Amino acid sequence: MPKIAIQATGLVKWFGEGEAKTTALNDVSLEAQFGEMVYVVGPSGSGKTTLLSVLTGILKPNAGKVLLEGTDIWGLDSDQLADFRLGKIGFVFQDYHLFPRLTTAENAAIPLILRRRPWNEALQEAEKYLDVVGLKSRANLPPVKLSGGEQQRVAIARAMSSQPDILIMDEPTASLDGDTGVAILSFVQKNVLNQDRCIIVVTHDDRIYPFATRILNMEDGRLKGSELKGSEKGTS
Repeated sequence: MPKIAIQATGLVKWFGEGEAKTTALNDVSLEAQFGEMVYVVGPSGSGKTTLLSVLTGILKPNAGKVLLEGTDIWGLDSDQLADFRLGKIGFVFQDYHLFPRLTTAENAAIPLILRRRPWNEALQEAEKYLDVVGLKSRANLPPVKLSGGEQQRVAIARAMSSQPDILIMDEPTASLDGDTGVAILSFVQKNVLNQDRCIIVVTHDDRIYPFATRILNMEDGRLKGSELKGSEKGTS
């Protein structure tokens, strides 16, 4: 029986007070299992990024609960939460967030260094993941020498280097051309997704819908409608 990776119930998040109060999440509940790649789609301002931030311990909700692998993350103190996130969650950002003064291998090794792995050992481990994404030969190059698609693959290698159970991808194709974006998500589906990992993707890009296990539609701070198979959504 599939194991639940993420279980969120009754999430509410607002910003501001009085007339300036804006509700970003309005009683949002969702569940995702290991072995799934779940997309959250919807227009700008619908609450997608806020939802990601609440699910991953970045932004505390005003109400509701988030269980990651059964752990109530908002019941942890700040140090416990930081350790939990570092050990369990990997992030791939739309703008890559690579350090320009570091090599490709050093960028990929950052999560391991934060976990106090020795420098040389961290670099050797990171190069294994660069090999997985096809960039081991470019390990000593700075990010500026890489294409946009290559930089995104470095970001994936960096996220994978700590072997996270939950991988979060926020608009991973936003800075890429269509063909490269499709190639990146195809790679993720085939090489990163497995029965011991859950992947959550926020995207506007309907060209990558076919790679999703499920697609959740978000609008006005709520998850709307039924959950659709990616292949069905992508061909509609």
